[in-house]
Amino acid sequence: MPRDIGEIGLSVKRLQMRHHRSINERLAPLGISIVQWDALRHLHENPGASLHDLAQLTFQRDQSFGTLATRMIERGLIERIPGPGRAVRHRLTEKGDDLRRRGADLVRSALVDSFSGLSEEELQTFGDLLARLLAR
Repeated sequence: MPRDIGEIGLSVKRLQMRHHRSINERLAPLGISIVQWDALRHLHENPGASLHDLAQLTFQRDQSFGTLATRMIERGLIERIPGPGRAVRHRLTEKGDDLRRRGADLVRSALVDSFSGLSEEELQTFGDLLARLLAR
C-alpha cells in the first residue's frame, strides 16, 4: 500500500532534522554549528563568491548571512576582502579552513551512520531518486 504523500514529505523533513541534530552534536567540540560549517564549506568551494551568492548557497537571506559572516569574522574564521564595486567578498582564514577540514570528517561520519541501514544499492537508488526529484 502506498504511503501518504504528506507522510513522505514529513519523513524527508524528519531525516533532515535528524542529520542537523547529529551533525551539530559532532561539531560542538570544535565550537561550530552546522550552519557555520556549511558557510565555511561553501566559501572554500566558491572562492570569490559574493555575500548574496553565499546566502543562496546556504539557504539564508542576505541579511541573515551577513549577520553570520560578521560573527564568523569576529571569531577569526573568515575575513572580508575587497570585491568589484560595492560587492562584499569573504575568504577563509587559516583557522576557518582548519575547522572546515576537521568538521568535514565529522559531518561525513554522521551521514554514514544515518544511512547505515541501507545497502549500497539502496543508497544509490535513494540518491538517484532524490536527484531526479531535485532536477524538476
